[in-house]
Amino acid sequence: MMGIPHHLLNIASPKRKFTVVQYQKLALKVIKKIQKKNNLPILVGGAAFYIQAVVDGIIIPSVKPDWKLRKKLEKKTIQELFKMLKKLDPRRAKTIESKNKRRLIRALEIVIKTKKPVPLLKKNKPQFEVLILGIRKDPEELKERIRKRLLKRLKQGMIAEVKKLRKSGFSWKRLEEFGLEYKYIALYLQNKITKKELIDRIQKESEHFAKRQMTWFKRDKRIKWIKNLQESEKLAKNFLKKRTCS
Repeated sequence: MMGIPHHLLNIASPKRKFTVVQYQKLALKVIKKIQKKNNLPILVGGAAFYIQAVVDGIIIPSVKPDWKLRKKLEKKTIQELFKMLKKLDPRRAKTIESKNKRRLIRALEIVIKTKKPVPLLKKNKPQFEVLILGIRKDPEELKERIRKRLLKRLKQGMIAEVKKLRKSGFSWKRLEEFGLEYKYIALYLQNKITKKELIDRIQKESEHFAKRQMTWFKRDKRIKWIKNLQESEKLAKNFLKKRTCS
C-alpha cells in the first residue's frame, strides 16, 4: 500500500450477503470523513455499478430480498430468466446484461414483488465534483495482463483460500455464487474440471467480464481515457487547480 491509507477492506463477511446499498452507505461515510481532514478521496476499481452508485448518488429500489423467490429463480437457466423478464418488463430487458444471472434475478424479484416494472434509476444531487480516469489498454495486452494476474493469484494460494472457506462450512453452491475464480476453483476441487480447464475458464470469463465493463464505461462521457502516468498526472493537477481556484 506504499504508506497510503486504504479504506473499506475486509468489511464484509463471506457468510453474509453484501449489497450495493450497503457499499454506497459505507463509501459515502468514508469519503466525507476523508474530506473533513481536507484530504482527497480516490475511489479505485470495482464493479461499474458500485462506482456509479457512489459518484452519481443513485437511489436503489428499496425492495427487500426474497430468498425463497430467489432460490426458485436460481433453478432456471439464464435464457429462461431473460425470457421471463422480457415478458414482464420489456423496457428493463432492453438495458440489462442479458447473461448476468444475478442481475436478472434481482430485476425479476423487483417486478414480481412490486407488480410493477423496474423503476428507472433516480439520482440524488451529486455531493462532490469528480475526475474519472479510465486506463486504456490494447485488447491483447489486457488479455495477457489478465493471464499474468490469474497465474500469480493461483501461485499465491487462491486454491488454498477456497479450501479454507470450504472447511469453515461453506457449501459448494455458495462458493460458486462468489463468481469468477471461486466458482471454477470450487468445480476443480470437486473434480468436475481439470487444472487446465480451471485456468482456461477463469481466463475466458475474466476477458468477458472486462469486455462488459468496457461496454458500461464507454457510456459515461465524463471518463477521461489515459494511456500512461503522465496523462493522469496532468489531468489530476488541472482538476485540483480548478478546485483550489473555485
